[in-house]
Amino acid sequence: MKAIVQRVKKAHVTVDNTIISSIETGLVVLLGVAHGDKEKDAEYLVDKIINLRIFEDDKGKMNRSLLDVKGELLVVSQFTIMADCRKGRRPSFTDAAPPDPACRLYRFFAEKASSLGVSVKKGKFQANMDVSLINQGPVTLILESPGN
Repeated sequence: MKAIVQRVKKAHVTVDNTIISSIETGLVVLLGVAHGDKEKDAEYLVDKIINLRIFEDDKGKMNRSLLDVKGELLVVSQFTIMADCRKGRRPSFTDAAPPDPACRLYRFFAEKASSLGVSVKKGKFQANMDVSLINQGPVTLILESPGN
């Protein structure tokens, strides 16, 4: 499982010209699920992401977590981050999980974060989405579960 995490001032997801989710201060997580990923992979990433000390404290140091700042989480499923671009010019998506297990783990990821006290908003699984955000910093991190 892979996640691209961006610290944001605000963000929203639009489907068919309608905003379906929006957050203020928090994190946007673009989440990719690989073949063989399990709930433990999602649990690992949720714990890592919500506890990353990437928000500034009173001294301007990145020393506070999403939980510390009571930030929101916008989780967007994005199978394209599982692409293998090493050969040729067309990305290969053979490492991406099929839709059913990917959707199940995507939902599990969001539910796990919510159960830990985070306000969670989501994109729409398998939809053509427009994701708009103001990346604060900018801070962008790429995380992988230990299985990858």
